[in-house]
Amino acid sequence: KKKDLNAVIEVFDDVVEKAKAIDQRIAKGETLGKLAGVPVAIKDNILCNGKKMSCASKFLRDFVAPYSSTIVKNLEREDAIIFARTNMDEFAMGGSCENSCYGPCKNAHDNTKVSGGSSGGSAVIVAADMCPVAIGTDTGGSIRQPSSFNGVVGMKPTYGRVSRYGLVAFASSLDQIGPISKTTEDNAILMNIMSGSDEHDFTSSKITVPDFTKNLGKDVKGMVFGVPNEIMELLQKTEYTSKYIDLFEFLERQGAIIKQVSIPDYKTSLPSYYVLAQAEATSNLGRFDGIKYTKRDEKAYKIDEIYKFSRTKYFGAEVKRRIMLGNFVLSSGYFDAYYLKAKKVQALLKSQVCKAFDGCDAILMPTAFGEAFKLGEKSKDPVSMYAEDMFTIFANLTGVPAISVPFSTGKTGLPLGLQILGKHFDETTIYGVSHFIEKNYKEKK
Repeated sequence: KKKDLNAVIEVFDDVVEKAKAIDQRIAKGETLGKLAGVPVAIKDNILCNGKKMSCASKFLRDFVAPYSSTIVKNLEREDAIIFARTNMDEFAMGGSCENSCYGPCKNAHDNTKVSGGSSGGSAVIVAADMCPVAIGTDTGGSIRQPSSFNGVVGMKPTYGRVSRYGLVAFASSLDQIGPISKTTEDNAILMNIMSGSDEHDFTSSKITVPDFTKNLGKDVKGMVFGVPNEIMELLQKTEYTSKYIDLFEFLERQGAIIKQVSIPDYKTSLPSYYVLAQAEATSNLGRFDGIKYTKRDEKAYKIDEIYKFSRTKYFGAEVKRRIMLGNFVLSSGYFDAYYLKAKKVQALLKSQVCKAFDGCDAILMPTAFGEAFKLGEKSKDPVSMYAEDMFTIFANLTGVPAISVPFSTGKTGLPLGLQILGKHFDETTIYGVSHFIEKNYKEKK
């Protein structure tokens, strides 16, 4: 049954050997790392030396990583066992994990529903108890949305908190690597190991990494949580408004203050994101040309044929759509009208989120509009699919950390997630809030 979920692309063939080596070290009384023997699954866009990595694309199906990403090295330094690579939307482009050359990944609780994307496999493998923790990537919600759909905890760290070295880029100014787990505590422990500056990634921050577990177990008395007016307007369009209001009222009964804040241009985040992300994707995908490390169409001989035939044959429909969108917004005559304007909006949103955090410890909002939707329901309506990112892309555009924690279920019994946004480099606070809700909130029946 778990195989039917299609969450795992490959279980690595040296897993048992690595586990036996850990057992031998334990028997010898050696000092072991904090994750000794813990199996960790990684998304199929993260390099692990000597292992295949395909970004769930036909273009890279036989590519073998020549080195390990910094994130893999950090995990292995603590004796974690990298045991599998997980399914995803091709090149991390999608919100349902249906755009994979390996076929769609299915929801852990209902295999007629999507897993969410693009880190669908990483969320499902944890939710289905196939693995205690997994690693995903998040460019516009790709960790948090599948975490919400599958009822697990997913963290998108502050931009720069975790090195991106060894991650295949989608949109370099927005991408972040983060952990997915069953519990907030496991998530925070993993973040302690993943975080830190890296000489191989100039965008990684040199800010000191705190102990992300230090606020676990604390209450929320006296804390101030901002709820943007613009989010409440969007919530009114869903059938789950009352569930969030019940949660907010619970937090007030625990001594927290719920404060209305405003992010006036919040609704511009969706179009701005889809201009910027696709522009960067177009640039990053230029290297996949059928010449270097990708497959080449067997009919291609001339240089223009190699580019044209190979990219036509091996890129999926969604990736092609995003390349075309990116080329359009970067083309002569449209650069100022689209890309430059989107960058200005991004700067405006960064200013507005700082104001919204003034006097607040965290900002609360939904992770998604509701439960996981049916497989195929939105695949022919890309605009509807893109709108699913309405609540998550804001954290990527502004660079703030955001976590999704399950707190309720929808009308069909599938999970709903609460998203908690923190100030830049203040993951510790939102871990504390997430842990409190996880341990103390009991939904009204």
